[in-house]
Amino acid sequence: MIGSIQIILSIVIMILILIQERSSGMSGLLGGEGIGFYQARRGAEKIIFYTTIVCIVAFVAVSLYAISAGVH
Repeated sequence: MIGSIQIILSIVIMILILIQERSSGMSGLLGGEGIGFYQARRGAEKIIFYTTIVCIVAFVAVSLYAISAGVH
C-alpha cells in the first residue's frame, strides 16, 4: 500500500516538474536567458508550482512513515 502511494506520488511529481516551463533547456540552465533570475508566478504556473511542493512534502512524509513503521 505505502509503496504504491510512493509510486503514484513520484509519477505525479515527475509530470508536474516536466510541465513547468521556466528556463527550459540548457540555455536556461547555463544562464543564457536574458531575463533575471526571479519572475512572479501567475495563474496555472503558480498552481503547478505549489502543487509540486505539496506532492514533494507528501512523498517525504510517506517515505519517513514507511521507514519508521518498518514497511518494506
